[in-house]
Amino acid sequence: MPSSTSRRVTRDRPRRNRAAAPSGRSAAAQALARILQFDAPADRLLRQFFRDCPQLGRRERAAIAESVFDVLRHRRLYAHHAQSGSGPIEQRLLDLSARRAELSTDGLPAAIRLSLPDWLHERLVAQYEPDDLAPLAQSLLASAPLDLRANLLHADRAAVMDALTAGGITCHVHPLAPAAIRVDGKPALDTLAAWRDGWFEVQDAGSQAIAHLVAPRRGQRVVDFCAGAGGKTLAMAALMRGTGQVYACDPSPVRLARMRPRLARSGATNVQPFAIDHEGDPRLERLAGRADAVLVDAPCSGTGTLRRNPDLKWRMTAHDVAELVVKQQSILAAASKLVRPGGVLVYATCSLLAEENDEVAAAFESRQQAEGGEWSREPAGSVLAAQGLAIDASAPVLRLRPDRDDTDAFFAVRWRRADRT
Repeated sequence: MPSSTSRRVTRDRPRRNRAAAPSGRSAAAQALARILQFDAPADRLLRQFFRDCPQLGRRERAAIAESVFDVLRHRRLYAHHAQSGSGPIEQRLLDLSARRAELSTDGLPAAIRLSLPDWLHERLVAQYEPDDLAPLAQSLLASAPLDLRANLLHADRAAVMDALTAGGITCHVHPLAPAAIRVDGKPALDTLAAWRDGWFEVQDAGSQAIAHLVAPRRGQRVVDFCAGAGGKTLAMAALMRGTGQVYACDPSPVRLARMRPRLARSGATNVQPFAIDHEGDPRLERLAGRADAVLVDAPCSGTGTLRRNPDLKWRMTAHDVAELVVKQQSILAAASKLVRPGGVLVYATCSLLAEENDEVAAAFESRQQAEGGEWSREPAGSVLAAQGLAIDASAPVLRLRPDRDDTDAFFAVRWRRADRT
């Protein structure tokens, strides 16, 4: 709110708050106007907007969030139709969202119909056949479902599902991963005792599969090189049944701080948050050549998560992707130095783009071959199928897509370092 207003006589405050309190259409338009500046992630800006507007009830917040994110998913299509309207652009976009089913897409270029920026559409067209691209691009316009991971340190999947059902939440098994649960709708999970007791975590089933590809075992030393807020860290800690050690590395103190309450709730005692300044931080030297497994869940364009983060396609540019590729190669090279002889290295992204996926993996292999060739790929499918995941056992790498696998899109490749001893 404007600070000049807040410095006026305090007796005016109650009336001013009532007059300024947005609701309904005006609140959604205000929220969308702020988010369309694209200077920060949409979910963060929306949470801040709701904190600034405490008078909005749960249902109002849910409706606003749904409308705003629908506009972000279909922004280019709506903007095309909005050209013939009048009034504030935010309200025009929201009005078009409310009648999306009536909008004609006949004769429109594919990038507009699919609401993709030109640079991203061009890359996807170059990678996929038309019959393959159409369902993939269409799936990215849908809202992301809600998946949970049963925390095996506290309860198995059946027990978690019983607790959810007792709390009035409809859920069912997600077939991809052994601990994955799909929940209907977007219920208030934090009101459940099972949530407070750490029985489950919110985690996409595809993300859970990445932890299984690392396949950590009890008593091992594992490094999550780009741990972020710790989703995969906690999944690996649970697979290790709380034994061994998982080093959760990240250059962001804020992200590591977000991990701590999750870590406490999970009951995992084998996780050590490990702050680093960058991938070449000297503090990593004490782990060099000592890790049984290292996961590089690399910072990437996030194009595989557009269902839940649709603003990414409008905030990201081709130049940003090129810079990310350089960073990915540098991180992968640094992380590989931590793996012991005979150990495992997994590189993963939530990107759809070959330049961040296959090309980064191929560049790593080319460099390693020139330096002695001590790394060899292990088929991802066989590793995952052996753990009970619904994956083609012959698959050389992990490729997940929302239209085919009902998850976010993920890519992952697994190598083993030669045991020279």
